[in-house]
Amino acid sequence: MIRPAKREALQREMTSLGIEESDLEESFIKGSGSGGQKINKTSSCVQLRHIPSGIEVRCQRSRSRADNRYFARRELCRKIEEQRKGEKSEKRREIEKIRRAKRRRSRRAKERMLQNKKHQAEKKRRRREGGEYFE
Repeated sequence: MIRPAKREALQREMTSLGIEESDLEESFIKGSGSGGQKINKTSSCVQLRHIPSGIEVRCQRSRSRADNRYFARRELCRKIEEQRKGEKSEKRREIEKIRRAKRRRSRRAKERMLQNKKHQAEKKRRRREGGEYFE
């Protein structure tokens, strides 16, 4: 069950993106996948199509049609925002952040990191031997 506050927030987001209910073509189709016989018999999967942009979204996160309508609209907002903002969209920033984290270190940065590790190891070795605790 989606709280009214979340529904209102979604409505504000749709308004800010210029998405109106009249621009949406909504249909309900039978679900598929896990969930047993119940999911295969009921039409709880929501298919939303934004007519001006042609973006289409299908959502079957829950067995509730009302919840799926909410999730489909939210996903549609994300896709339209990403299409309009491109590089500045939240999803794009997240992808870039992951890409930067996976990027290989420069030779100098790697040398510096290894030097710090050796320094720490040396300090620990001296502690074990009963040597000086401070540098």
